[in-house]
Amino acid sequence: MGILQIFTLLGALGMFLYGMNQMSSGLQKVAGEKLRGFLSAMTSNPFKGVMTGLGITTVIQSSSATTVMVVSFVNAGLLTLAQAIGVIMGANIGTTVTAWMVSWLGFKADISTLAVPLMLLGFLLSNSKKDRRKNIGELIVGFSLLFLGLSFMKESVPDLRETPQVLEFVSTWSSYGFGSVLLFLAFGTILTLILQSSSATMAITLIMLSMGWIPFQMACAMVLGENIGTTITANIAAAVGNTQAKRAAMSHTIFNIFGVLWALILYKPFLQLVGLITETLFGLPNPAVNEFVVTSSNAEEGTAALYGLSMLHTLFNLTNTLLLVWFTKQIARIVSWIIPPPKNKEKEVFRLQYISAGPLATPELSVEQAFNEIIHFAQISKNGVIYTQNAISEADTDKFEEFRKKLVKYEEISDRIEYEIATFLNSVSAEEISENTSTKIKAMYKIIGELESLGDSGEAISRILYRKNLHKKHFDEEAIKNITLMADAVSTAYDVMIENLTAAHKGELVDISNAYSAEEKLNTLRNNLRDAVIENIENNAHNYQTSVYYMDIVNEYEHMGDFMINVSQDLERAFVCK
Repeated sequence: MGILQIFTLLGALGMFLYGMNQMSSGLQKVAGEKLRGFLSAMTSNPFKGVMTGLGITTVIQSSSATTVMVVSFVNAGLLTLAQAIGVIMGANIGTTVTAWMVSWLGFKADISTLAVPLMLLGFLLSNSKKDRRKNIGELIVGFSLLFLGLSFMKESVPDLRETPQVLEFVSTWSSYGFGSVLLFLAFGTILTLILQSSSATMAITLIMLSMGWIPFQMACAMVLGENIGTTITANIAAAVGNTQAKRAAMSHTIFNIFGVLWALILYKPFLQLVGLITETLFGLPNPAVNEFVVTSSNAEEGTAALYGLSMLHTLFNLTNTLLLVWFTKQIARIVSWIIPPPKNKEKEVFRLQYISAGPLATPELSVEQAFNEIIHFAQISKNGVIYTQNAISEADTDKFEEFRKKLVKYEEISDRIEYEIATFLNSVSAEEISENTSTKIKAMYKIIGELESLGDSGEAISRILYRKNLHKKHFDEEAIKNITLMADAVSTAYDVMIENLTAAHKGELVDISNAYSAEEKLNTLRNNLRDAVIENIENNAHNYQTSVYYMDIVNEYEHMGDFMINVSQDLERAFVCK
């Protein structure tokens, strides 16, 4: 092969991978809401988990994306380890659709002839003002690039009649009996590790098989190796996750390695079964007979080899799932033994619950994680109100100091949560996302800013109380009672805000009249308390400085109400069902 031919082959591979990513991205955006529905319907039933993994991977055409998503959801606590194992099993079956699509459309139907006209259609749709049409346009462009890349890869592979030395080189790999099977298995594993895409490796294997480079038996060994290599993606994602995430990724590896082991032990009978099914279903020559090698003179041989390899990929993953789906709990115990819990749990004093620190699974579904984290943020933030109430009514200096430090700590936690969610949203925004998702992300930025301000208010109240104690001022029973009324109103407003956040997350938010009612109650109460204080000061009934501290606290509570109504208004603009 010449240098130009090698670079053309690599460029064609890049086009194939880019097309796969584009198509997957477009599919995710088109089906984003349905995918979220799939996930919300997840149960502990392993068969439903398998069907969920199968459905999602079939839709987004990327088992790697599904497994990374599963790892991140386990990291977030949204899925148990046993549930994750079922979903990963289903993802392995779902990814076999790609092999059939490439075998049929890429080799037999030769859809590459329609790829350029399809790109025109995709370009026109991508310029539409409607979000859904843009996403479909992206899907079509990715689909076209995928098959153009496949076509260029086939054309870039040297003709063995012109360069027989290539065949001789590959033939030496095929002459070691069962050792050759292990050699090609290792080759498939390493190639998938390098490309980070089992679909790309599968396409290369199909090309090598269709061009007669390798016999059918060795191509099958490469496919088995690809099933091991594809597990690396989930393990990379889990490397920065928690213990449960690492266990979920490890379960994927164990699942596939077990499958490869039984397939190697039963290698010849398994291939004969694949060949028999291919021969029976499609009326083609049995590709598992006598070191089957495709020749350029027999088109039926080529079709039989392609369909046979795709059949092996499907049958392997389907059989492996049917064997192991009954043992998800046992697999969970094995990976828990391999990856024990961390000895020093103090290192994880604080971490986000629903956002993993690893690579993004799918941008559209990552918004789900971020929203869950925002609801959790709001729930944490509410603790600040409880601590302000405790600090206001606490006369003991040491106990007051404990509450004051907690309010300072919660302000720091609010800052950190806001930063980490914003960083995550920045990563999501950098990906290809739909306009609807972009609008939601913008609202989320504003919401986390308001929630962080609520933490600031709690810490501001602690400073007011500290100055009051420093100047040895005290609130009487009536003042404490009034402040408690204000704090209770703020607590109610918190509940309303969290209720609206949860409703928006479920797609059930209709209006925010409850938030306006809570805000109006806070404003009325503040105004009444302020008028009463002014009257008492004028009548010299209360100490002026004490009254200032009192009203500063009341005003800070009212400001908290402002931040909360802002959250509900942001939800109304971006998430309300219209």
